[in-house]
Amino acid sequence: MSNHVYKQIDLVGSSTKSTDDAISQAIARASETLRNLDWFEVTEVRGHIKDGKVAYWQVGLKIGMRLEGNS
Repeated sequence: MSNHVYKQIDLVGSSTKSTDDAISQAIARASETLRNLDWFEVTEVRGHIKDGKVAYWQVGLKIGMRLEGNS
């Protein structure tokens, strides 16, 4: 079995639909410019309130990227 080393970055995704959509949006956008995305961890959930209702969700994520090289 190979050993892996990961780089970890922090992102915040947002969505007017749901927390799941905010997570998906963040991962989809990150995957456009980053390689070897391997895992994520939700670190915080918050939202914006407008007129007494949830206007949008914000989800903080840690994303793990597997570093390339000899394993």
